[in-house]
Amino acid sequence: MKVLDIRSRMLLAAILPVTLVAMVLFTIFLIDQLGDLEQAHTRRAQSLLRQIADSSEYGIFSANVGSLQALAAAGVREPGVRSVMIVDAGGRVMAHAGQSVYSQGPDLLPGVVSFRDERTNDDVFTRPVVSTPILLDDALGEEPKSAAPTTLGRVVIQVSRTEVLARTLNLMWAGLVVTLGGVLIGVWLAIWISKGVIRPILKVSDMIDRLGHDELSARITVQADDPLQDLQHGVNQMAERLERGRDELEQRVNEVTYELREKKEEAEMATLSKSQFLSAASHDLRQPMHALGMFVARLAQLPHSDETQALIINLELSVQAMQDLLDALLDISRLEANAVGVNASAFPIADILTQLKTTLAPEAFAKGLGLRVRSSPLWVLSDSSLLYRILLNLVSNALRYTHSGAVLVACRLTDGGQKLRVEVWDTGIGIAPQHQQDIFKEFYQVGNMERDRSHGLGLGLNIVQRTAKLLDHPLGVCSMLGQGTRFSIEVPVAAMGVSAAGIQTNVTELEDYLFGLKVLVIEDDALASLALVSLLESWGCEVSLVEGLSQALPLIEQGLKPGVLISDYRLRGGENGLDAILYLRKLALGHLPACLLSGDTNPELIQSTRLVGLTLLHKPVRPAKLRNLLRHLLQEVGSKDQRVHALMGDGLFDRK
Repeated sequence: MKVLDIRSRMLLAAILPVTLVAMVLFTIFLIDQLGDLEQAHTRRAQSLLRQIADSSEYGIFSANVGSLQALAAAGVREPGVRSVMIVDAGGRVMAHAGQSVYSQGPDLLPGVVSFRDERTNDDVFTRPVVSTPILLDDALGEEPKSAAPTTLGRVVIQVSRTEVLARTLNLMWAGLVVTLGGVLIGVWLAIWISKGVIRPILKVSDMIDRLGHDELSARITVQADDPLQDLQHGVNQMAERLERGRDELEQRVNEVTYELREKKEEAEMATLSKSQFLSAASHDLRQPMHALGMFVARLAQLPHSDETQALIINLELSVQAMQDLLDALLDISRLEANAVGVNASAFPIADILTQLKTTLAPEAFAKGLGLRVRSSPLWVLSDSSLLYRILLNLVSNALRYTHSGAVLVACRLTDGGQKLRVEVWDTGIGIAPQHQQDIFKEFYQVGNMERDRSHGLGLGLNIVQRTAKLLDHPLGVCSMLGQGTRFSIEVPVAAMGVSAAGIQTNVTELEDYLFGLKVLVIEDDALASLALVSLLESWGCEVSLVEGLSQALPLIEQGLKPGVLISDYRLRGGENGLDAILYLRKLALGHLPACLLSGDTNPELIQSTRLVGLTLLHKPVRPAKLRNLLRHLLQEVGSKDQRVHALMGDGLFDRK
C-alpha cells in the first residue's frame, strides 16, 4: 500500500472535517424536514377527516345516503385522497367514493385513529361520528341537562403517500446538492489555503530527497514571506555541513587509500622478496640435502664395524626425517598451488589395500601391533596414486599413535551402494572432541608440545584433508579419548573391469638391466654430481657426467649413446635441464628415457614437466625412489629387445 505524500495528507486533513460537518448538517436537515413533512401530511388528513365527520352527523342520523355520498365524493376530490368511506354504528357502508381495498368498514381496535396499510403503503385515518348534545328544559325549573353523546358511525379515509415520498426524494436530492456544493467549496478553500503551507513543506521534502541521493550541493531558495524560512535555513546549513564532511571524508579516504596502496605495494614487494628468498633458500637447502642423502646411501653400501654401522643408521634416520619434512612441505605447496593433477580411473580397491598391507606390515610387526586389512572385490573411481597416499598417511598415523592392540582397514558400501567407505580403525590414544578439527591444521599435534620427531611432523592429516578435497572424496573422523579413532573416506563405486594387477614385471630382470646401463648425468653442483655418480656406479651403471648441454653435445657427437638421461633443472650459463632434455630427445631416433631433478618447487615448473610428459623428482631425491624410477623408465622402453638396445645405447641417437 502506497503511503500518502505530504500534499495528500494536508488536503485530507483540510477536506475531511468539512465533509464530516456537511454530512452531519445534511442529516440533521433531512431528519427535520422529513418530520415536518410527516406532520403536515397527518394534520391535513386529520383536518379533512374532521370536516367530513362533522358534516356526516345528520346524514347518518337521518340515513340520508345521498348527502353522505356527496360528502364522500367531495373528500375524494382532495389531492392525495384515494377513498372515503362512511359507515354507520353497525358497520354498514352508507357512502363510499374512490378506490378502496375495503368492502366494508375495517375492523379497528378501540382508540385506533390511524394506521398504515401494508398492502398499499397508504395511510388510513378514521374518526367516529358522534351526535351533538342537545339541552333539555326541566319542567320543574331545574337547570337544563344535556343528553349523553352517542357514536353514530365512523368515517374512514385512505390517503396516498406518493406526494410525501416525492417530496422526501426532492429533499434528499436538494440536501445532497447542497452538501456536495459545500464540500467542493471546502476543497477549493482547503487547496487555496494549503498552498501557502504545502509549497514550503514540499520544498523542504524535495531538498531532503536530493540530499538522500547524494546531491549535497543542492540548496533551497528561501523567500522572505515563507512561513518555513527558519526550517529551510536549517536544512541549507545541514547540507553545507554534509558537503564539507563528505569532501573531508573523501580527502581522508584518498589519503588512506594512497597509504594503503603504498603499504600493499610494500607488502607485495616483501612477499615477493620473501618468496624469492624462500625459493632460493629451499633450492640451496635441497641441494646439499640431496647430496647428503646420496652419500649416506652410498656409505651404507660399504662394509663397516658395528659401531660405525649404528652411526650410519642414525645418520640415515636424520636424513630421512629431513627428507620427510621437505617432501611434506612440497606436497602442501603443490596442493595449495593446484599443481597436483587428478588422473581418475576405475580400478579394484583390493590392489591398493594389498599394497598398503605389504608396505606397513613390517612397521606394525615391529611395534607388536596387529594390522588387519579386510579387502573388497569392488572397483572404485579415483586416482589410485592419490588415494593410496591418503590411506598410507591414515594407516601410518594410526600405527604411530597406537601402543597396543591393532589397526583395522575395512570397507563398506554407503549411499545406497553408490559409494565405498574405506575406514581405518585403531585402538590408540584417541582424540578429544575439541581437537578433532585442529588435527587437520599444519604442524598441529595432540600431546606433542616437545615436537618429538617420532610422533611425526604434524603435516600428514593436513595433506590427507587437502588431497581428499582435491579428489572430492568426503573425509570423516570419529574418536573417543582413550578408546581409539576411526578415519573414513568415501569413494565412488565403479563398474568392474580387467585388472592390471596380474601383469607383473620380473624385478630381478630389471635389476640386472641396471648393470651396464649407460646414464648421462647433467649436473653443475659438485657435491650433488659426485653423490649421484657414486650412487649410480654402485648400482653398476656406466655414468657420463657433464655440467650442461654444451658439454653433452660433444659427447654425443663422439658416439655416446645413453640409455637414460638424468638432468638437474638449474644449470650454468642460463641453461636449464628441461630444455636440454627436450633438445637431446629431438636427436633420438626413438624414445629417450629421462627424468628431471630440481630443488625448485614452483608450480610452473611442475606444470611444464607434466605437459611434456617428463618425470620431475624434487631434491632431496631418495635413492630408493630414483632406483624405482629407473626401473619404470626401462619398463616403458618396451620389449626385452628394446631394453637391451637401451642398455647398449644402439641406434638411439642420430649423429648430427
